[in-house]
Amino acid sequence: MTDTTHDHNTKPARRPAGTPLRLLFADDEQSLQELMRLELPRMGHEVTVCPDGEKAMAALELNTYDCILVDLDMPGRNGIEVIAKAKEMAPETDAIVLTGKSSLESAVAALRYGAFDYLTKPCKLIELRAILQRVAEKRELTKKYLALKQRLERLEGRSDLVGDSRGMSGVRQLLSKVAPTDSTILILGETGTGKELVARALHDQSLRADKPFVPINCGALPENLIESELFGHRKGAFTGADEHRVGLFEVADGGTLFLDEIGELPKAMQAKLLRFLESGEVRRVGDNEPFTCNVRVVCATHRHLDEMVKNQEFREDLWYRINTFEIHLPPLRDRIDDIPLLAYHLARRYRSCISENTVIFAPETLRLLKSHGWPGNVRELANVVEHAMILADELPILPEHLPSRFGSPSVLARDPVSDEPCTLRELEMQAICAALERHNGNKPLVAEELGISLKTLYNKLNQTTTLKKSA
Repeated sequence: MTDTTHDHNTKPARRPAGTPLRLLFADDEQSLQELMRLELPRMGHEVTVCPDGEKAMAALELNTYDCILVDLDMPGRNGIEVIAKAKEMAPETDAIVLTGKSSLESAVAALRYGAFDYLTKPCKLIELRAILQRVAEKRELTKKYLALKQRLERLEGRSDLVGDSRGMSGVRQLLSKVAPTDSTILILGETGTGKELVARALHDQSLRADKPFVPINCGALPENLIESELFGHRKGAFTGADEHRVGLFEVADGGTLFLDEIGELPKAMQAKLLRFLESGEVRRVGDNEPFTCNVRVVCATHRHLDEMVKNQEFREDLWYRINTFEIHLPPLRDRIDDIPLLAYHLARRYRSCISENTVIFAPETLRLLKSHGWPGNVRELANVVEHAMILADELPILPEHLPSRFGSPSVLARDPVSDEPCTLRELEMQAICAALERHNGNKPLVAEELGISLKTLYNKLNQTTTLKKSA
């Protein structure tokens, strides 16, 4: 960290996650400045030392801090003003107040203005260390909460790797070798093969399993927002930056950041990612100084990065950096023997009340599933199973419950040129089934296409028993 007085050698070596804090210390006592300049880095923290409130305010304009330690009584700008400025720039910044006035009034005033705690001078280093430890623990809990929120929003199931085929056995064997390391991993495979599931399994088997797992799809973000999403930004860093934002690298501190579709990352962001992989440093948009994050990066793509390197679409140095280990996921068509296991697993995930001994699929249904080409891989299989579970009133699932592309007509389909009368409800359900097939069972897209709410769609699907009896 930069020292606003004269000492620039306060940046500690990289340490385990959760312990280091980025601190701003402001006090007009020179002896206390020198003490903190030496002792705070020894505690494992990065520190900027300021001799008064004016310089502390200037430092807050340049960088964001995890915690500020300020004297209440300084010439010029006092500690309360510094705290207010820090909270304005980054509301999650914690504050510790130092005061020579050992009184309840001073403590209450400090807490009223957002201080985390206060110390009376002369303060004991052991007390300061304890308070900073509590600040670090609080921030760790906040990061875990943000990571959990991300995970719940994006959760697609547990990290169970289903299948006993040769290809999946090889994936499991490689995972057991590389998961306990901090090596950067590149997961390769076609769309829908389960790359995020493997990344979750990698994290769950690693020494970071109790830390955050943060996934992000590089191809799903507008190019002008990727840097802010990954690295965060300070308030006012650019037009529209109305509040401070914590980046996903910081949220994942101590854990794993999964960069899906890494081949879609713009060239400028490729350079920034390479810098992090080489130095462990992150710089928020609008900050002047970087800070360290202890994050394991796992990447995935369905694209051929070697070809992209030849076409100068992907940085060669980054390619070498992210593929310390490559994990190749086989397409579903190359692991046909796994389809029954996967189908049963997906059916139980969709309807958890199914007992272990229940026959979910008829033999002829499994034969149809195994004979399909599966261009959409496991993701397509999941949609097909969901489609069938909706149409089947009781188990086992029969071929007629599968989408019509499997060579068996849908249970509700009618010949459009038939002279047989057809009710409005039956025509409605034919349209719904056709839309389900077009969108591979994606019900939100079906509802949008048909111009009805998702709740209405579910209600209509629940009427299939009546339709089948009237067909």
